Amino acid sequence: MSSPIEQAMKQICEEKGLTYETVLEAIRSALAAAYRKDFGDVNQNIEVNFDPATADMEIFDVKTVVEDMDLEELAKKEEERKAKLETQAKEREEARARGEDVSTMTFEVEDEGQKFNPKTDIMLSDARVLKFGAKIGDIIRTDLPVPGDFGRMAAMTAKQVVMQKLREAEREIVFNEYKDQEGKVLTGTVQRREGRIVLVDLSRTTGILKPEDQIESERYNSGDRIKVFVRQVSLGSRGPEILLSRTAEELVKVMFTTEIPEVAEGGVEIKAVSREAGSRSKVAVLAIDPNLDPIGACIGQRGTRIQTVITALGGEKIDLIEWNEDPAILIAHSLAPAKVKHVEIVEDEHLALVKVDADQLSLAIGKGGQNVRLAARLTGWKINVTETEATKATDAPPFDSAQGPGEATAEQKFEEVPEVVAEIKEASEAAEIVEEPTN
Repeated sequence: MSSPIEQAMKQICEEKGLTYETVLEAIRSALAAAYRKDFGDVNQNIEVNFDPATADMEIFDVKTVVEDMDLEELAKKEEERKAKLETQAKEREEARARGEDVSTMTFEVEDEGQKFNPKTDIMLSDARVLKFGAKIGDIIRTDLPVPGDFGRMAAMTAKQVVMQKLREAEREIVFNEYKDQEGKVLTGTVQRREGRIVLVDLSRTTGILKPEDQIESERYNSGDRIKVFVRQVSLGSRGPEILLSRTAEELVKVMFTTEIPEVAEGGVEIKAVSREAGSRSKVAVLAIDPNLDPIGACIGQRGTRIQTVITALGGEKIDLIEWNEDPAILIAHSLAPAKVKHVEIVEDEHLALVKVDADQLSLAIGKGGQNVRLAARLTGWKINVTETEATKATDAPPFDSAQGPGEATAEQKFEEVPEVVAEIKEASEAAEIVEEPTN
């Protein structure tokens, strides 16, 4: 049967998600700190071996063997080096006060040379007193007496060390777990707001949604489940900091990869994405498999696939564009839903001159220039949209394939004899109907 200490350690492992060795190492560090508090010396490097099953422990002073040094000479050289560094810092400050560029100033930095730390190092001559035949680089472990009991302050110190070590270990595990999730999409629950920052619960930790990563039209209420893109994971003084985003273009790419099997399997490739978060996105897709329709695959049967992506993005509109290596064709496609009449490429200026009919001009430009702006970002070309010249009217009657050439239509003939029509109308109104008598 496990000892009470082992049972407590296993419970901590289950609650915190830590390994048994991690908890054991925290206890060893805590016992070393407690021993140092009550019985240790400032120059001792305490190490403790602890057996959880029996609660027995061994205590050692651990040092590394180094070559013999003249401590007075080392101290003198260290003082000279510090004095020189202070002089250089003073010269730099004086030059800065004179307005000189201190970045161009160079100072000779001396090598620190030999250093001796009495806490972790022991000189060779002293080491051979403790262990015959000791060599430079050997580890000398000196047994220290095991106390019968620790004082109250030492116990408090041990408790603090255990808590700190466990927190550090937990932070490290969470950091490593979410570092692997960087660049992916996770589902989180809105926890609360702190000013303009939204905190999102990601199960094991909390992510941060900064104002620039939030969609302006969205309202993040406590308890709402949202899809978020993991933009950056870093380890700060308070633990792992996970920056999330709802506005990143990568969110659209990952959502397409997640929801559309052809994209995930490589049959359809997402070549480019341009996005104005919360309003509209344009996604350029290319079929790697010649038997696939890239746009149809992304839309899905009755639009089920694309609708799932739209819902996850909060109702954001998505334009699917078929990628083409010809920039003229790609630009024409990118201005959808507008119909383009002609595209002229000006290579020197990296400019595309686009012609559209008058009724398509506003559609091509979009509200506030959004459509042409997204198309320019998607293709990487500057786009200038203008209206095509109107076709000039001619005096000749139009040709109708249903009639012979030169033959006027019924409407034209009617317009040529207005006086005849007027006479007929007047006569019909004045006419009286006379009935013949019957025999």
